[in-house]
Amino acid sequence: MSLPLSPTLTWTESGHVHTARWRSENGAVLPRRVVVADDQTRADDALKLAREGGVLLWRGDFQSARLLLQAMGRRLDRTGARAASTSSSPAPETPAGAAVPAEAFHRHRLAQAQRSRLLSAVTVLLEADYAIALRRAPDLRLACAEAYGAPDGQASVVSLRELLGLVGAHEWRKKGVPIAAAGGRIHAHYGVFSPVRGEYIDLVAAAPLPSQALAFDIGTGTGVLAAVLAQRGVQRIVATELDDRALACAADNLQRLGHAGQVELVKADLFPPGRAPLVVCNPPWLPGKPSSSIEHAIYDPDSRMLRGFLHGLSEHLTPGGQGWLVLSDLAEHLGLRRRAELLAWIDQAGLRVLACPTIRPRHPKAGDAGDVLHAARSAEVTALWQLVAKA
Repeated sequence: MSLPLSPTLTWTESGHVHTARWRSENGAVLPRRVVVADDQTRADDALKLAREGGVLLWRGDFQSARLLLQAMGRRLDRTGARAASTSSSPAPETPAGAAVPAEAFHRHRLAQAQRSRLLSAVTVLLEADYAIALRRAPDLRLACAEAYGAPDGQASVVSLRELLGLVGAHEWRKKGVPIAAAGGRIHAHYGVFSPVRGEYIDLVAAAPLPSQALAFDIGTGTGVLAAVLAQRGVQRIVATELDDRALACAADNLQRLGHAGQVELVKADLFPPGRAPLVVCNPPWLPGKPSSSIEHAIYDPDSRMLRGFLHGLSEHLTPGGQGWLVLSDLAEHLGLRRRAELLAWIDQAGLRVLACPTIRPRHPKAGDAGDVLHAARSAEVTALWQLVAKA
């Protein structure tokens, strides 16, 4: 089967027509217009072009492009603040613990997506080897290769915002996140969600194991929960994942931590063949459509993965086995899912709840009163739903 051709961006510069691959991790469409820009470009002009569906192809100093991006962001923030302060019908404050209307959450996401789209209008040209031929441009070839794969001999145009995200991911990958329960650090690759929310790992590390013979880890991501189970003495773990980046990331982490011999990685949508006395799953916690590769770890369209796990769990448990569902109740506080709905899915799947220990989040946003979603975040708990098949 032939692969689809990459979109090609065409622009005119110094009287000559140029082409390059259009690269966008978020699947942004080809811009309507390309304007060659340099250090004289103003933030207001850049935002005007972005609102018209165009992009700036940067030819000036690299660090000046970063300053332009910051200036654009400040203008967007001021515009948003003015709009909120002059609204004729301001939204009432939501009491702590009360559900945030789903409409408010969706408006928040829409505003974030719009801001991201406008700031992505500043683009740079990557040479065929990922070099950047701009003044004071850093060498980002390794970060690009980690995210995009080996150079394919084709120049490409990418948003500066995405490029800076690659740099951040590269630094996080080098540093890693210390996870004592996994036996060391977990290094997240680009596009794979980092286990910075350590409280859910504590739940998996503390719950009594129904067996140490075999476990399935569904949607392993970085491989962190498979590593935790291996560290706890589970003799064999089958970890599934559909995303190729995540599979490579998990393999790298498990090898580094010395658990590769205990964990078999399988490319699969949800379950591997067979049954196990323990089946663990940490699905995306919010129903919704992801808008970027990293958001696939956060948003689960129509709760597909969650419902699929519950629906197929009993068929993959040995007699007396347990299914561990790691799930935050943030969706309930955001008005995106009701607790009664989750309980109904569990019941309809022929399952019952054996135990459900919970833990409060420790991340900074949980205590940030200025966060738009503070009311929901301050009430959030993460639970380990220990499920068994009905008798």
